[in-house]
Amino acid sequence: MCAKTSLNEKRILIFSALLASGFAVGGLILGVLVGSLVIVFDGVYSSVSLVLTLLSLAVSKYIQNPSRQHFPFGKAVLEPVVIAIKGSVILIIVSYSLYSAIIALFTGGREVDASIATLFGIVNVLGCGYAWWYIAQKSKRFSSGLITAEAKQWQMDTLISVAVTLGFIFAWVMTLSPFEEYSVYADPVMMILMSFYFIKVPADMLRESIREMLMMSPSTDILEVVDKEVCALDKQSVQHIELDAVTKVGRELRISVNIHSNDKQLAISDIKRTQRILKHKLSKLSLDLRLNLNIAS
Repeated sequence: MCAKTSLNEKRILIFSALLASGFAVGGLILGVLVGSLVIVFDGVYSSVSLVLTLLSLAVSKYIQNPSRQHFPFGKAVLEPVVIAIKGSVILIIVSYSLYSAIIALFTGGREVDASIATLFGIVNVLGCGYAWWYIAQKSKRFSSGLITAEAKQWQMDTLISVAVTLGFIFAWVMTLSPFEEYSVYADPVMMILMSFYFIKVPADMLRESIREMLMMSPSTDILEVVDKEVCALDKQSVQHIELDAVTKVGRELRISVNIHSNDKQLAISDIKRTQRILKHKLSKLSLDLRLNLNIAS
């Protein structure tokens, strides 16, 4: 990874950590004061996001320092490890919150000051929405699994805040209607609905990171681009070129290509030309390319 990308990654993660700390403290304090399970969940989620962001920041810095003795194939694998930890922790939080909400639902619900909670929700929506937009824009410019995972964290936080705000507005409207006695169930019902919806995001993060750690095939989009460029180069080349293997580990795209030659000798210049063309063609993927050319008879 180039120095500029590394510096931007560090700045984005620091920005995310500072913002998450503010939402974490605010959510926990207000959630306890108004007695809202949903706001407490939002505060806990922000607290965990802060810890996970600091972890991402530490790993991002560690990956930059070469260590061939302990990591002979590089430290790219640390990126999916961190994302797997993030996905697992968020999954545990969502699962526990779902359990707590179900218990609250069957034990009389929870009475919440909807007016204060709604105001907090609006502030949260604006703050989290800006963080999500800002980091998502940066992730398009700089290829980094850590930044992408950070954007997903803020996406979840933004959608949670939107759901919380709408839920509390609904609960406040209920207090003004003949169904006021049922308003105490608004908080746990919101938590249950949110849990079922948001459980997909950390599950996907965990699944994708495990695939990378096991060095399985990358996404279909990446495979199609690589296969297309290798096939195009094969038609232009005297030698037969075929794709052997493709895997993505963190920000690294590892490609193995077989070069078949009928001649007993293969010019080094031809091999270097093939390597140079492939690297140029695949630069559009914005990943650190690790290209391995195999000479096959």
